[in-house]
Amino acid sequence: MMKTFCALVLALGLTLSLAACGGKTASEEPPTAPEREESAPPVEVVVFAAASLTESLQQIAQRYAAVAPNVTLTFNFDSSGTLKTQIQEGAACDLFLSAGQKQMDQLDASASPDVNTEQLDFVDSASRVDLLENRVVLAVPEKNPKNIRSFDDMAKGLLGGTILMAVGNSDVPVGQYTQKILNYYDLDETALSGVLTYGSNVKEVTTQIFEGSVDCGVVYCTDAFSAGLTAVDSATAEMCGRVIYPAAVLKTSTHAEAARAFLTYLTGADAMAIFEAVGFSAP
Repeated sequence: MMKTFCALVLALGLTLSLAACGGKTASEEPPTAPEREESAPPVEVVVFAAASLTESLQQIAQRYAAVAPNVTLTFNFDSSGTLKTQIQEGAACDLFLSAGQKQMDQLDASASPDVNTEQLDFVDSASRVDLLENRVVLAVPEKNPKNIRSFDDMAKGLLGGTILMAVGNSDVPVGQYTQKILNYYDLDETALSGVLTYGSNVKEVTTQIFEGSVDCGVVYCTDAFSAGLTAVDSATAEMCGRVIYPAAVLKTSTHAEAARAFLTYLTGADAMAIFEAVGFSAP
């Protein structure tokens, strides 16, 4: 009996020893760490945008950083006419947002040759969208010293030489809308040289009004809002037409896919909420 018992003990010990030395079963193998996704490579998207989009796009850029953390947005804000010229002269730009159709058309081969007189071909027409609509307003400085309440008051004051008004240059959209308003009132701009001051973009016009160096000025409602100015009147479509902001990726873009993705984001609800908060609307 003792021999049998010892044999059993030895057999059991050998079995345990072999099990301890043996390999682990598949179920006991530690899980293999999942392969980490390769992060998207960094991309810089250069955006040329009308000066009136400054505050909105800067705010949108902060939100977009969470959507596309690998994308750096670099903005160039100026008048649409200046931006158009820079693009034409070879400046690096992926996405163009204009405050007027004319400046976009001048770069778009599919536009009317009456506008694209130089037959320029910079715009990817398939990407082009009418992004936003704005309004042209008559704004006054704090306390409105000349008590200007409407475009009718503006016209009377200009004719009488009793007010000084800030307007945009003729090569920028806000200046072109202002010229239409003056024509609506049968006012000759050249005859008003003594009562008009000019700005190279809408921000310069806004600054003149804000500082009180003029009695009124024609700007976009969004710029009046951002600067805390009082808009006393809004121009109708009959007076100056609709104020549409087109946007498009350029054929010369080095990061067209990323530029298209950002443009798609700009048309979405998150970005549109920011635009609408300052007075823009969907066209």
